[in-house]
Amino acid sequence: MFVTDSPRPSSLPGRPSHHQALLTLPAQEAHVSAARHFTADLLEAWSVPASERDSAVLIVDELAANAAQYGREHMTLSLALDHGTLHIVVTDSGMTVERRPRDTAPDEHGRGTGIVQYLAQSTEVHQTRGGREVRACLRCSA
Repeated sequence: MFVTDSPRPSSLPGRPSHHQALLTLPAQEAHVSAARHFTADLLEAWSVPASERDSAVLIVDELAANAAQYGREHMTLSLALDHGTLHIVVTDSGMTVERRPRDTAPDEHGRGTGIVQYLAQSTEVHQTRGGREVRACLRCSA
């Protein structure tokens, strides 16, 4: 596991306007809870209000669960709080996710991305050479 947290100074004395953190974990379902707890603890330290923190933790949970399910080796969670916007980026070393087969019940799979899209102000998915990158942005009043 690799973790960093680095505040950057703002124009206001004593108050950082930008925080960023990075967490790298094996792409395994057992590590999804570590990503959730990391996010909750970090956002509390960054003074993100509880309701916005809860939304961010739910987004991270869904994205990390997908990365753990479809990634091969590792997954990386990047959080950046910059002037009222929380940028959540989850990358994994997997390939393109196949669509759910039609014979799979809708309540078994597929709700995670809908939850993320509902909570986030924007979402993007990119296939990279090394895997997938999913970005979600959430407004925060911190």
